[in-house]
Amino acid sequence: MENQLRLIKKYPNRRLYDTKTSSYITLADVKQMVLKQEDFQVVDAKSGEELTRQILLQIILEEEQGGLPMFSSDLLSQLIRFYGNAMQGLMGTYLEKNIRAFHDIQKTLQEQSSKMYGGDSTRGAQDMWAQFMNLQGPAMQSLMQAYMEQSQKMFAQFQDQMQNQARNMFSGLSFPGFPQQTKNEPEKK
Repeated sequence: MENQLRLIKKYPNRRLYDTKTSSYITLADVKQMVLKQEDFQVVDAKSGEELTRQILLQIILEEEQGGLPMFSSDLLSQLIRFYGNAMQGLMGTYLEKNIRAFHDIQKTLQEQSSKMYGGDSTRGAQDMWAQFMNLQGPAMQSLMQAYMEQSQKMFAQFQDQMQNQARNMFSGLSFPGFPQQTKNEPEKK
């Protein structure tokens, strides 16, 4: 019963009510729940409509407006272009898996540094990790660049596989405006 889903109700006055603590909370409180990896769900108090994604997007928007933004305008523009695109569903899965992989890498590095330098998840260990990351900036950028290049290659291979499968599925059919390929004829590029 410890991992019970925490229910947050959003009222028309835009206030959030935490049913676990029987009190009103802020977006900052919801952000803390996310950071603590607590399971929660936000619903409209009147209609019961699921609003969790909207609240999470609101938190991201606030984070982007203050301090150092994570997303460049170019990246946001490219993300917008995927909406309505045939690849929209694949892009969401692709991003989710890449972020999960990045998180796993970060967790492994933190565990290794903790073993190497001793300490636990206290403030001192976090400060030491931050200093390490600041000193290792160029190396981390190089590591991330290699990761992104590998990720791009994997995505290109995935696209090629999808195209080949589509060609094989539709090889016997003829479409107006597209030349029919014979089995002995090599593919034209």
